[in-house]
Amino acid sequence: MRLSAAEKYEIIQTATSSEIGVKRTLESFGIHRSTFYKWYQKYLQNGYDGLEQGHRVSRRQWNSIPEEQKDLVVEVALDHTELSSRELAHKITDEQGVFISESSFYRILKQRDLIPAPNHILISAANEFKDKTSFVHQMWQTDFTYFKIIAGDGTI
Repeated sequence: MRLSAAEKYEIIQTATSSEIGVKRTLESFGIHRSTFYKWYQKYLQNGYDGLEQGHRVSRRQWNSIPEEQKDLVVEVALDHTELSSRELAHKITDEQGVFISESSFYRILKQRDLIPAPNHILISAANEFKDKTSFVHQMWQTDFTYFKIIAGDGTI
């Protein structure tokens, strides 16, 4: 619930002149002390105008990567196509002095369609083991690619 400047001013006047104390007065209004003291500090610094609802200057989040750095990421990636995104992230940190995490580097390149989809290698399972045991209790191990699992409906 947002209060107007007049309501904030009224609460400040009531709380500061109250005989029961600021804490109990604010509890009766249902307002946290930290909120009250922020209002009070603004009132002391800027008067009544300080209580007006301020507007944020920027809608950008505090931890977002600026566009200039994103453009730098793309530029470095296009100049060094032989390097992976991880190597590029280290390169830009070492040479440019700009820290961008490996995951952010990858995400920026992926958003700009500069990272191709990975090639999936299809492995088909065999009907029998390639390395068979020669006697009963011989030690052996296998890889899951050796197992051929066929469901009742014929799907794998």
